Amino acid sequence: MIAHLTGNVLARRAGQLVIECGGVGYLVHVTPEVYQQSFSKNVFSLHTAHIIREDAQLLFGFESEEELNGFNMLCTVNGVGPKSAMSVLAHLGVSGLAQAVATADDSLFKSVTGVGPKTAKLIVLTLTGKLVTGTTELSYSGGSEGAVVSALVGLGYQEKLAKVAVESALKSSPTLSESELLRQSLSNLSSGRR
Repeated sequence: MIAHLTGNVLARRAGQLVIECGGVGYLVHVTPEVYQQSFSKNVFSLHTAHIIREDAQLLFGFESEEELNGFNMLCTVNGVGPKSAMSVLAHLGVSGLAQAVATADDSLFKSVTGVGPKTAKLIVLTLTGKLVTGTTELSYSGGSEGAVVSALVGLGYQEKLAKVAVESALKSSPTLSESELLRQSLSNLSSGRR
């Protein structure tokens, strides 16, 4: 199984990158965000999901382990294949997925291509209790801080630690976007900076 790739970007197609590792070019399916980032750096490092089927071997690439875990969790839902899982992550991201599951709000999936109302309900139902450890994140009102804390709790971090990591990230950079805030908070948690 191919779990990680680091190499030069040889080619780009819509939603796909060809990454050269050791003289071999790997075709990797990526989200629009990763695709756009590929224009600003030639060397890419991606966590990958390697899907093997009778007629194909497919690679799906993610910048973080959290995105990879979210993808793998989505693929466990009946009726959600790799392309639908990528579509969910492209539209909602990890934080949006965690929020939808935590609040049991399947309406958040309306903007996701290829995911109908029944599948949205099934995602929420299937991932409840797996992606989210509890309902304590509901105590946070809206805003980026609350959404990121909810996402971190959904990824298995204790609510108290998540809140401290988010506050620390905001102190060092108060103008972070929601996705940047999530990334910085995860970095704080993984490095033990709280």
